[in-house]
Amino acid sequence: MPVADVDLEDRITRFTTGFGSRGGYRIPTRDERRTVSEGVALLLDGKQDEARTRLAEVDFVVKEFTDGASGRHFAEVSDAVTRTDGTNRGWGRVYVGLGAPPRWSVQVPHPIADADTERLGVRVLRNSPGGVMVLAGAHRTAGKGDAADVAHRTDSVFHEIVAELMGRGLPGVQLHGFADESFPRYDAVVSTGAGGGAVEDGRRLAKVFRAAGLEVCRAWERECELSGSDNVQGRVAAREDRRFLHVELNASARADAAGLDEAAGAISVVVDGWARR
Repeated sequence: MPVADVDLEDRITRFTTGFGSRGGYRIPTRDERRTVSEGVALLLDGKQDEARTRLAEVDFVVKEFTDGASGRHFAEVSDAVTRTDGTNRGWGRVYVGLGAPPRWSVQVPHPIADADTERLGVRVLRNSPGGVMVLAGAHRTAGKGDAADVAHRTDSVFHEIVAELMGRGLPGVQLHGFADESFPRYDAVVSTGAGGGAVEDGRRLAKVFRAAGLEVCRAWERECELSGSDNVQGRVAAREDRRFLHVELNASARADAAGLDEAAGAISVVVDGWARR
């Protein structure tokens, strides 16, 4: 049975707080990526015992709990191997909403590096049933070169799981952040990545952001910086004609709990539609 009254945001932020900008990431082998992805797939199919057995092959575990803030039940897929010497594998976690079929995903590829996107992801996940949250397990600069930048690498557990979700037809929103001075004209950039399958969803989200007072660059209408056209998960979505939103928010929009709540509420307007499919 799920453990009651776990604070999901606290659980995730305690996990990500330990991320360093150097060290703590190893590129998984092809077999390791597939094993984790196949274990998650079994969990999504409701085969929890089989999922646990498959995931244990790479020292991953499944834990269930109830989030005290939302009352929602979740299964957490996480690495059972933790070290304090900077050699953690950094393959991330997955949170699957229980009690409803999986309908959509929220993806957080750059926790800590894109400050508070992990907290935003929690809020989105809490707001609607049928969600799956895919969380990267290391700072984007933790690996050699760009090895840990999972939004731009296909050889990660993160990518393998997102590809599995897309293969099942689940639409997804991927969360990013930028410094105010990087794109001072806008507070948010909403795009559909390399494809156009979610333009109507993007329009809806941009409208809600605009109503909240955010200046939004709509990448399907004009050239926007930070539009995620080279995002590899977005390329999979384009190839498979899946709905994918790439959302960038500036630091001011993520500066406090109120801003995160407002942003999550806007995103959830779209996600609620996905959850009702």
